[in-house]
Amino acid sequence: MPAEIILQQTPDAAALLGRREQLAGVRARLAECESELAQLRAQLKAFEGRYLRQVGILYAELDDLEARIAEREVAIYDSDAARQRAQEARQRAQETHDAAFGAAREAEEFDPPPNLKTLFRDVAKRIHPDFARDEAEQQHFTLLMARANQAYRRGDTETLQRMLDDHREINASIAGEDAAAELLRISRQIQHAERDIAALEAERHTLLASEIAQLFLDAEIAAREHRDLLTELATSLQEQIADARCRFEFVNRQIDAYGR
Repeated sequence: MPAEIILQQTPDAAALLGRREQLAGVRARLAECESELAQLRAQLKAFEGRYLRQVGILYAELDDLEARIAEREVAIYDSDAARQRAQEARQRAQETHDAAFGAAREAEEFDPPPNLKTLFRDVAKRIHPDFARDEAEQQHFTLLMARANQAYRRGDTETLQRMLDDHREINASIAGEDAAAELLRISRQIQHAERDIAALEAERHTLLASEIAQLFLDAEIAAREHRDLLTELATSLQEQIADARCRFEFVNRQIDAYGR
């Protein structure tokens, strides 16, 4: 009776296969987290820019008027308390002005198409620093990841596709390593990737708890109700500005009347 030859995986080979599958899953999750967080950052930055351009400049105008009123009232009351109020009002107005007219005003709308998101995830799965074989490669991957993030933010699919093609070409010629060494390397990569996934999720939760994120979510809810929250806020501020101008003119008339 002819002997049957049964091919079985060795324990090391089976373990290595399982860890490779686990690494592939972790890579996919990490790339997804990177993509989601990059999109969230960009969305909040763009919304903050809209907010500052539409609402923030009105807050700056209102706070400047309030500071001017407080400063003029010093001439009426001539007290330390009045001077303190004027100083605090001017400081608040300066802070509001700096926020409204700062770099955030230059934020642009960011709405990446699905193909850009997919391409970015494919690149991130291959060049994330967690997947480097040594320190030198880790530093190289860190630079590549920064470049990928920049390309993603500006919608540069050509650069992302070139990075993906380069990685495939380079790694196609890399020789393999023995099972034990690869198993150890993959295990460490999985640990690092899981650590970074936790860090990315923590950052996402922090971003979502910020004031600008809460306002962004409120604006999204308002939009579903066919309302424009930023326009409503701007209208309210314009009314407050009109009232502040009347008060400023009233204070000036008081000073003129009493010769101060």
